Amino acid sequence: MSITFPLQVRMSKILKRFSRQLEYSKDGIRFYKPRKIHRPINLADVQPSAWRGLESIISDIIQQSNISPKRCLEFGVEFGYSTSAFANYFEEVIGVDIFTGDPHAGFKGDVYQLAKQNLASFPNVRLVQQGYADYILGNEETFDLIHVDIIHSFEDTYACGIWSARHSACTLFHDTDSYPDVRRAVLRIAKETGKQFYNYPHCNGLGILF
Repeated sequence: MSITFPLQVRMSKILKRFSRQLEYSKDGIRFYKPRKIHRPINLADVQPSAWRGLESIISDIIQQSNISPKRCLEFGVEFGYSTSAFANYFEEVIGVDIFTGDPHAGFKGDVYQLAKQNLASFPNVRLVQQGYADYILGNEETFDLIHVDIIHSFEDTYACGIWSARHSACTLFHDTDSYPDVRRAVLRIAKETGKQFYNYPHCNGLGILF
């Protein structure tokens, strides 16, 4: 008896999820399961955004990681969508970016003014046009949450990420499922800091360390 197409699709999804669970278990990664989904009302009008969908689990991450919603730092602002999402929950959000793109996100020219315009309605956001390496050099500030979404190489993710994990109670890494080098870097950071690596397997993957 042939298997109907909808059943084939369902079985394929089940097998894919089981395979991912085995992979996660081997590496000590836990699935991140939101207890609630809440989409903030005030978001920057940015179309499209690879981060779209993740804004709905920020409040849940804040609760599950038991952090204070005061200071948030973001490395990799681009046009400001994720920055605006964080601004709904944190008293202060600092966005650090060179605002010219990279080999993975694509080179877009200088979009600093456009990002400022997109975030003009968020008085609690401050943008810094600077590379992450210059920003963290000698910087001992601490934050409640840091989001890392920069060039997706192992070296850059690790360098920015290890500083971030040591200077924040909760650290997020975008593209853990779409870029193996990002996941590899986050795994190493988790082992070196003793933090648990949770992964949310949607929207290209969001790694969560706390």
